[in-house]
Amino acid sequence: MRFLFRSLMGLFLTFLTLGLLFLAGVHLWRIGNADDGAGRAGPERAEQVYTARLMMVTPTQVTPLMRVFGTVESRRRLELRAGSSGQIVYLDAQMQEGGVVAAGQLLVRIDPAAAQAAVDNQLAARDDAQATLRDARRNVQVAADDLAAAERQAELRRAAVARQESLAARGLGTSIDREASQLAASSAEQAVIAGRSALAAAESSVTAATNGLRRAEIDLSEARRALADTEIRAGFSGRVTSVTAVQGGLVSVNEQLAEIIDPDALEVKAPLSLDQFSRLAGPDGGFNGRPATVVLDGSAGRLTAQAHLHRAAASVAAGTTGRVIYASIDGGGETMRPGDFVSLEISEPVLENASVLPASAVGSDGAVLVVGDDDRLHAQPVTILRRQGDDIIIDVGPGLRDARIVAERAPQLGVGIRVRDAAAPDPKQDQQARKTQGKGNG
Repeated sequence: MRFLFRSLMGLFLTFLTLGLLFLAGVHLWRIGNADDGAGRAGPERAEQVYTARLMMVTPTQVTPLMRVFGTVESRRRLELRAGSSGQIVYLDAQMQEGGVVAAGQLLVRIDPAAAQAAVDNQLAARDDAQATLRDARRNVQVAADDLAAAERQAELRRAAVARQESLAARGLGTSIDREASQLAASSAEQAVIAGRSALAAAESSVTAATNGLRRAEIDLSEARRALADTEIRAGFSGRVTSVTAVQGGLVSVNEQLAEIIDPDALEVKAPLSLDQFSRLAGPDGGFNGRPATVVLDGSAGRLTAQAHLHRAAASVAAGTTGRVIYASIDGGGETMRPGDFVSLEISEPVLENASVLPASAVGSDGAVLVVGDDDRLHAQPVTILRRQGDDIIIDVGPGLRDARIVAERAPQLGVGIRVRDAAAPDPKQDQQARKTQGKGNG
């Protein structure tokens, strides 16, 4: 039984091997016949025509749109700092992040007790200085009256001396009387000198009192300024940010309590390359108020605001190139905040004899594929003026004016390939449709 089973198995394997050899021979025979017929001319095949999306190049005026990125900043910021040290006894309800304040609004008050006491002391000192000045002026008047009386007495004494000398010239009078009159006149002159000295001293006292009053008024002004520094008011209308002040907190001099930002004075700071800057700046380096659009993209939508180019930075930061420009937001910036990362769309000067093409129309060799009269493609180099997004702006030369080009280059398209417009109807499909329609009518 085992011998019969092994015999059948061997016979089966022999026939299987012969069958595989036969199939291999047939396969080799077919390959040989195919090689022999390759040299013989077969039926002529039709040239393959590829379908491509074509577009017409028409020269026109194009306004390029430059798109750069920047951040929103505020041109007007105010730091609220403590003018005196002490405890905060009053804090306005708007002193919180995002609070809206008006110009002149009282925001913070620091305990004014010490400053008020200093003002009262300086008021008393000023009153004392005013009283001293009044006394000095009265003393000047009294000294002036004393001097006038002494001068009148001196005149009388001089007149008496003159009479005694007149009598002596006529042989009348005695020497004792003359000497007495002369001594009296000398005493009167001395009294005049003393009166003048007293008047000068009184006038000096008036000057000192005046200076003392001025110093007292200066001290009073300083005390009132210190009292005013206990109140912190908003310098302009705006929004509050960076708040650190708390009710009852102790603050030191010049400690920052908050910051006010003017929401109506926003601008965009954006860096430009030297090439971009040269296209926007005029001969004088200015922008002549060139309009721009500020765009804030987010998941909730697209927010826009109108702006104009205002100025360029005066210096270049170390390690950087190009220029930094500032665009002032004119309207629509109510929803924007300082620190927002936005894009700035700027209209460049108009380009003449230009055309906008898809970026996919230009190959890596800087040429486009132009469709000739025989529907075959040939390459035409182009001059790219601008790149913006998925489009490019080219200079329309003589070889491109009113020419048809391939809008989207594909790997199978190249020089010498015949193409047809994808927007035109397919002749094979039209022929098949006519046949189908004829069968249906039959």
